[in-house]
Amino acid sequence: MAARLPHAAPGDAPSALRWPALALLSWAACFAVWRLFGPDWPAALVASGLGIILAGVHRQTWRRLIVASGFPLALLFTGTDLPAWIWLIPLAVLVLAYPRRGWTDAPLFPTPHDALRALPARVPLPGGARVLDAGCGLGDGLVALRRAYPAVRLAGIEYSGVLWLLARLRCPWAEIARGDLWAQPWRETDLVYLFQRPESMPRALDKARAEMRPDSWLASLDFPLPGQAPFAQLETGTRHQLYVYRVRDLRA
Repeated sequence: MAARLPHAAPGDAPSALRWPALALLSWAACFAVWRLFGPDWPAALVASGLGIILAGVHRQTWRRLIVASGFPLALLFTGTDLPAWIWLIPLAVLVLAYPRRGWTDAPLFPTPHDALRALPARVPLPGGARVLDAGCGLGDGLVALRRAYPAVRLAGIEYSGVLWLLARLRCPWAEIARGDLWAQPWRETDLVYLFQRPESMPRALDKARAEMRPDSWLASLDFPLPGQAPFAQLETGTRHQLYVYRVRDLRA
């Protein structure tokens, strides 16, 4: 059975306009305005302003920046002598790194390597405990987990084939599988670490309740589980916050 898509958060775009389709439509609208009223610099200013307005549709700051800067950057490079096919290179890299299924999960935002150093004081794990980085990307979360828990067994799962391969090369001491983090069973883990998206957290809550043992733990960087009081909220020494949950509390 196909996995369910993450629950939509209030104010999210309809599924037909899910990222990055909405960004592509925003850039197309900017170029249409630029061609309709120009092309000259006043039209470029109007189109850039439209891009800023359309960027406000998105809830995440990083998406707003991408949408707002997309048209001006593209316009800047259209005045160069670069061949048209050069745009296929970043597109090919994007498709290889993020196949269509991966668009519903988190983008590539690495975990700072010292961001989890306060975790063992609140969640002590015995040697040999199994810790899963669900959606491990390039492996930065695994590096941070290894610094925090040098004696545990580390595992990761990543859907993108490119990122999975690079993570395996970077982290040969971890067991890294390629696949869907939502299909990967969490029941044998003592701690699951997530650095996902706000839209993914309701689904993470459902999965933790359904599969994880009562004495196990879930830690999420930046994004809390909806409607749940964390066991601990930890400073990381970076701009990030770490939310820690005991699974038995999630079932209360």
